[in-house]
Amino acid sequence: MFKRAAVLMLNCGALLSGCGPDSHAGNAELRSNLTEAGFHPDDITVVDDAVYVGGDAHVPLTASREMLQRGEGSQEHYMATNIVGSSVTRICVNPTTEFRSHVRLVQGLDMALANYNALGLRITFVRGPATGCTANITAKTMAGSGHVAGFPSGGLPYGAISIGTGLNSYGVDLNEHVITHALGHTLGLRHTDHFNPSISCGSGAMEPTGAGALHIPGTPTGATPGGSIMNTCYPSGPDGEFTPSDIVALNFMY
Repeated sequence: MFKRAAVLMLNCGALLSGCGPDSHAGNAELRSNLTEAGFHPDDITVVDDAVYVGGDAHVPLTASREMLQRGEGSQEHYMATNIVGSSVTRICVNPTTEFRSHVRLVQGLDMALANYNALGLRITFVRGPATGCTANITAKTMAGSGHVAGFPSGGLPYGAISIGTGLNSYGVDLNEHVITHALGHTLGLRHTDHFNPSISCGSGAMEPTGAGALHIPGTPTGATPGGSIMNTCYPSGPDGEFTPSDIVALNFMY
């Protein structure tokens, strides 16, 4: 049985169904930019006046403009056109008071940060408050058992991850997996099976988009169930750890 790794729970009771009105004038440009950058229109959704791709990654207008300044995407471990700049070396992830009140979420966050720090990347993570931060990410809570993140912009990681409080009733490895996945988006990682989410989600998944991502050299051009922590959906009982191809991808990027 496969679970959703990328789930945004909405008040309207659907997954990124577009129930929020697209009323911001900038959203028209944003959606146009994303389409030009290679995202399929079916992969772009608007919820409460915010634009998302892939079901869990928020894209601000400035980030969509940056996507047009880079190389073209590929239909083929995938990254967004935006990554974190070289001036960022220490990212502080700062949980809110509400986040800290959920033991499993905090444990999952600490384990997720340890996952990244174990790789010896040029970027290290620390749970805040802390000093010497060159970038900050706020760890917030949301209703349900999903999560929301976003892609880098202006050389900085996306500034927040939102994690569903419902995850506190699940095992710590699941929390580790979801938070590691969310942080991957803030660094610029796309869903590994973005071109065909049914690979990890099974039948009934969204139609393949096949665009808007750059293949990372040294990683497979395909995807397999459980083959990446960045798959759209995760299998029952994930261990929360990076796969070998995840490690190759992050070492290439950072």
